[in-house]
Amino acid sequence: MSAENNDSLVISTDPLHPANLIPELCRSFYHLGWVTGTGGGICIREGDKVYIAPSGVQKERIEPTHIFVLPYPQAPSLHADRVFLRRPPVLKESACTPLFWNSFDIRDAGSCIHTHSQHAVMVTLLWTGPTFTISHQMIKGVRVAGTGNALSYLDTLEVPIIENTPNEEDLKDSMAEAMNRYPDAPGVLVRRHGVYVWGPDWQKAKTQTECLDYLFEIAVKMKLAGLPTVLNP
Repeated sequence: MSAENNDSLVISTDPLHPANLIPELCRSFYHLGWVTGTGGGICIREGDKVYIAPSGVQKERIEPTHIFVLPYPQAPSLHADRVFLRRPPVLKESACTPLFWNSFDIRDAGSCIHTHSQHAVMVTLLWTGPTFTISHQMIKGVRVAGTGNALSYLDTLEVPIIENTPNEEDLKDSMAEAMNRYPDAPGVLVRRHGVYVWGPDWQKAKTQTECLDYLFEIAVKMKLAGLPTVLNP
């Protein structure tokens, strides 16, 4: 069976099947303002298969039959190199694919979420250095990437910021470098663009993205109010 017609990979009555979950999550993220204008993306890895939302489709209207399925592992650095188990005709694969692969290969993630949240974008404009930092907030929902342990109220959260590029795929190397340089970071911000957040499964990736977005929003408000976002011990 060709990759174009392999519908058995995405047709399921199980509401927790990745091909059913991804449209549901994309609708939720759309209403949060994270994936407007067909932007942003999400992937879920289950065993040796990766399910990815398509590019160029309004996120609140994605259907299971729109989902791309790729085998894992592989090294999808260039379009020509990518192997597909299911590739819907007409639709375009997500430009996020190589960046999602960073989360699998470097963090052993089960899911990665990419948002264009305005809070994330504003953080990258107000924090002009290589990282965003905040402390003494309710950051217990954020997990240390290396251990999975929750941060505490007294900890300082540090998220690396990388510079944007005209083509999203070109962020792959700088994102990987930031992930290796900041092994505890739960995500990577992209200046003037958004954020990538991962987790061992879709539930934890979603929870972590929500927690980070809350912290980005409150940090922006604190910064604009002239309040420090990191306090001395």
